[in-house]
Amino acid sequence: MPKPQTAHPITYQQLVTELAACGLGAGQVVLVHSSLSSLGWVVGGAQTVIQALLDVLTSSGTLMMPAHTGENTDPANWVAPPVPESWWPIIQETRPAFDPLRTPTFRIGVIPELFRTWPGVVRSAHPVGSFAAHGPQAPFLTGDHLLEDTFGQRSPLGKLYALDGFVLLLGVGHENNTSLHLAEHRAHWPGRRTIREGTAMLVEGQRRWVEYDQLDFETEDFPIIGAAFEQERGIFRGKVGAATVRLMKQRPLVDFAVTWMETHRDFRSVEEVL
Repeated sequence: MPKPQTAHPITYQQLVTELAACGLGAGQVVLVHSSLSSLGWVVGGAQTVIQALLDVLTSSGTLMMPAHTGENTDPANWVAPPVPESWWPIIQETRPAFDPLRTPTFRIGVIPELFRTWPGVVRSAHPVGSFAAHGPQAPFLTGDHLLEDTFGQRSPLGKLYALDGFVLLLGVGHENNTSLHLAEHRAHWPGRRTIREGTAMLVEGQRRWVEYDQLDFETEDFPIIGAAFEQERGIFRGKVGAATVRLMKQRPLVDFAVTWMETHRDFRSVEEVL
């Protein structure tokens, strides 16, 4: 068996204590991006982590996590890995339609996958970029998530911005920080473009393959943007178990990222920014 990352098991009480020490507290509205393995050996795994987050926020707080289904997209756009072109029509014709109650998350970790099934959690209806939430603000955050607005102003990310909520990076970096996609929706730069996407979804109760235009998201510079934001704002880095944790207000992050993208994207290479 692999050697544990921590000298002792991480318990529920330790998670509660250390999350609170990082600034998480009652009544906050928080989007969490997480990695269970980064925490070390947690007694009870993902279940313990979710319970600790909910208990620190209390019943007055709202917890949100990504519930993305990135494989429910047009296979013609897949690159990691691609599939043979002869498979594309088969996938488009037979993939099950997105169902908020049944469709699992895809490659975003065991914590959000368990969270989407948690009692009281509601999930937005976007067939690719959904979010799940629990708490008083959950219906507002997840409601009316339109197909063409995956991560935009009317998405759960945009609604978190409207609520002046928080982002908690629990053992992950800014490459996982989806709020930077909201900044992409709000920013304008010379190479900004849309792509044609497709997805399997229910339309008036019937499964349909639906095509729509979507912003061509870029993530290569997300770690650079995050590092620049942290340096300018002095973001506190705490520890929960073995994981590095960052808690930040979302609005200043998004506003900073919009300016950064409009200043740097397409004007210099990533290597030059570094």
